[in-house]
Amino acid sequence: MENGTKGKLTVSSSLQVEQPLAPSKLWKIIVVASIAAGVQFGWALQLSLLTPYVQLLGIPHRFASFIWLCGPISGMIVQPVVGYYSDNCSSRFGRRRPFIAAGAALVTIAVFLIGFAADLGHASGDPLGIGSKPRAIAVFVVGFWILDVANNMLQGPCRALLADLSGGKSGRMRTANAFFSFFMAVGNILGYAAGSYSHLFKVFPFSKTKACDMYCANLKSCFFIAIFLLLSLTTIALTLVRENELPEKEEQEIDEKLAGAGKSKVPFFGEIFGALKDLPRPMWILLLVTCLNWIAWFPFFLYDTDWMAKEVFGGKVGDARLYDLGVRYGALGLLLQSVVLGFMSLGVEFLGKKIGGAKRLWGILNFVLAICLAMTILVTKMAEKSRQHDATGTLMGPTPGVKIGALLLFAVLGIPLAVTFSIPFALASIFSSNAGSGQGLSLGVLNLAIVVPQMLVSLVGGPWDDLFGGGNLPGFVVGAVAAAASGVLALTLLPSPPADAKPAVAMGGFH
Repeated sequence: MENGTKGKLTVSSSLQVEQPLAPSKLWKIIVVASIAAGVQFGWALQLSLLTPYVQLLGIPHRFASFIWLCGPISGMIVQPVVGYYSDNCSSRFGRRRPFIAAGAALVTIAVFLIGFAADLGHASGDPLGIGSKPRAIAVFVVGFWILDVANNMLQGPCRALLADLSGGKSGRMRTANAFFSFFMAVGNILGYAAGSYSHLFKVFPFSKTKACDMYCANLKSCFFIAIFLLLSLTTIALTLVRENELPEKEEQEIDEKLAGAGKSKVPFFGEIFGALKDLPRPMWILLLVTCLNWIAWFPFFLYDTDWMAKEVFGGKVGDARLYDLGVRYGALGLLLQSVVLGFMSLGVEFLGKKIGGAKRLWGILNFVLAICLAMTILVTKMAEKSRQHDATGTLMGPTPGVKIGALLLFAVLGIPLAVTFSIPFALASIFSSNAGSGQGLSLGVLNLAIVVPQMLVSLVGGPWDDLFGGGNLPGFVVGAVAAAASGVLALTLLPSPPADAKPAVAMGGFH
């Protein structure tokens, strides 16, 4: 273990020294935050198109959620590991930048495997037409695992680099995370717009093959654009923004401390368990509120477009008419949600000051999330009540009022989503900075509160929905309850972040 370019020390004996430099210029923070647009473009495609895609590959709804287990599992392991080693990286390219570059390269490989899963499966012996395609599923799962590993390699170091560039200033950290959330919204808008356009494959005519129909070809074409966007933004950021280096004298002092501490070697997971054991109370409460918040969000993230296609439009998997139309309307809803997310992200800091603080804003908007998730029941019942058939007996799509209600629900959810994407990470950076802790490992610990509920939902979500008839509403109801509980805890137990202050030099304690 060795000092990084930001002057932070993390050693296995729980000794930690934090020597933050002056905050960097705002344009550097914005350039680094823009990487989120490339990352989120790919995530938007996952959230809007991949659940229907895996069902088209032959995986039933009750098992589709298990595919998403790879994300939480990789996030639970990869992001803390990457955060830990990026805190202690001694590369001449910097602490965070090598991991960001490696993550972008892995995303390229993963997207190729996912996009060409049907083609590779058919080339290996999968049949054409409707039915299970085991080889394509295997390729898809491998690509999906790599993609989630790569995204975690990107997001953790990106947020840690933003905290580094903020120089330990809590106001600058909140601003940096607000810009990160804003660019996530930009990526979402671009991704959902691409996903909702059904003729994008015509731009890449080679994407449509015998094994890959129009829907599959559109997904493949979207991923081509995702690769270009991510690699472009990452290259620009890593070229223009250099990580600051410590003065030589301070480097020597830290090297001496590391040489003494290095005699006691503790494995990485010892650091994680030590970090959890010595977490200060504010971080424990933050983890609890974040955990409940993600139990609320993840069922909707998994099945939002599937809910629109099945419950609202009345379609069935494989139905090239209503189901596909519902998926595209779901992507449109997510596009509207992202527009709201973008505007709200820029207003989080202002609203937080007006309402009385970040924790109060988060708590109030968790109740908004709970109400919106509960409203999916009302929209579904309205859709079922207004079902109509044409003269031939063919089921028609929902009425304009139902469509507007569903799209409005998607849009309003962009308001609490902006807070979910910014405030928890800003609070973790502020709490850890004031405790003299490593940003990479601190954000990795916070990530545990995100991936553990994702694992829980992925494991029980499908069987839970199947227990009540196979729809998506049971998971949404659980999410509404969890959101309300998260709001109560945020308002009553979560401490307000301290004002800007010089971070402490911590001896032991939270890593």
